[in-house]
Amino acid sequence: MSQSGTTLILIMAIAVLAPLLAYGAGRRLPVPLVIFEILLGILIGPDVLDWARPDALIDGLSELGLTMLIFLAGYEIEFGKVRGDTLRRSVWAWLAALALGLATGVLLGGGYTKGVFIGVALTSTALGTVLPVLRDAGDLKGRFGSVVMAFGAVGEFGPIIAMALLLSGRGAAESTVLLAVFAAITAGAVFWALRPRPPWFSRIIAKTLHTSGQFAVRFVFLLIAVMLGASQALGLDVLLGAFAAGLVTRLVLTGAAPESGPQILEKIEGVGFGFLVPVFFVVTGIEFDLASLLDGGRTLILLPAFLLLFLVVRGGPIWLLAPRDLDRRDRGGLVLYGSTALPLVVAITTIGVDDKAMTAGEAAALVGAGMVSVLVFPLVALKSRSGATGLPAERISGSESW
Repeated sequence: MSQSGTTLILIMAIAVLAPLLAYGAGRRLPVPLVIFEILLGILIGPDVLDWARPDALIDGLSELGLTMLIFLAGYEIEFGKVRGDTLRRSVWAWLAALALGLATGVLLGGGYTKGVFIGVALTSTALGTVLPVLRDAGDLKGRFGSVVMAFGAVGEFGPIIAMALLLSGRGAAESTVLLAVFAAITAGAVFWALRPRPPWFSRIIAKTLHTSGQFAVRFVFLLIAVMLGASQALGLDVLLGAFAAGLVTRLVLTGAAPESGPQILEKIEGVGFGFLVPVFFVVTGIEFDLASLLDGGRTLILLPAFLLLFLVVRGGPIWLLAPRDLDRRDRGGLVLYGSTALPLVVAITTIGVDDKAMTAGEAAALVGAGMVSVLVFPLVALKSRSGATGLPAERISGSESW
């Protein structure tokens, strides 16, 4: 069997095993599914068992997984719940974090190029990991949940924009113009999405929803392809196109098929979280530079340093700019939830290593810190706010726990 075939079988075996491990661990301590996917990827990778090595085919599937991950992040954001003073505070908090992160990244990285990757990574929030915790705790629908949603949404959207502006290798003016053009294209797509759809559109969605036609699913993937094509034609990162596609898709499905929307999303998530996204995270583990961490030195020191910087760079501005109606305990919980980071950290460091702007060891330290933040910060926030010792035993880190 070819190396690609062997590696793909191992990746899919991990994709099946990881939810079982997450379920078993969740009886005592809720561990996000992505942690098991990355750790098991490290296990089969070159630094441990050396059973799997990525090649062109596996890397292509991994890139598709990253695209689907960012698309679903864009779909998750409900802008109807993110508005007013809370939105303004969340935007200013992220901008302050970006300034602080860039300064910190330049100092740590010893230069602007590497510093930008580090700085942007330090400003991200893993909203998809935080939401299930809030939902299980009964906080998602209340005031605290809406505030976390606002700060988390900006913590996902902001880094995507920063990547397009700062990590493209172009001048600031050129990047801004291209981003403005893409924003105009996205605004046009949003305007189109908000227009009433003709009656036949809803009918064909309903008729083909459970047939081989799957019109709605195919239409969603067409939207993804169009937005990816637009971003690539403008020389912008395809992740920006994927994120915009998620925003537009939510609007289209909400307007054209409000009753079928959740079922359509389940089908898209089945493709994403059932296949492509696990490939991305397992490949991240396979390519994880464990040897650098085990060798000690600067890389090992950077891991706890980055973990602390998530709290300082991202959490500090959140503490200062949190809505005034939150008490000290809620403010502390908001800081911890907002400082939880991993998916975009993985995406940013992957680009940084591919561009040779970051070493594999530095990327491993950042990703490792993100993994610890996902494991620790939400649990501490949950316990500090409610006195709980864990989440319900029946909880499984499922499709949203990336």
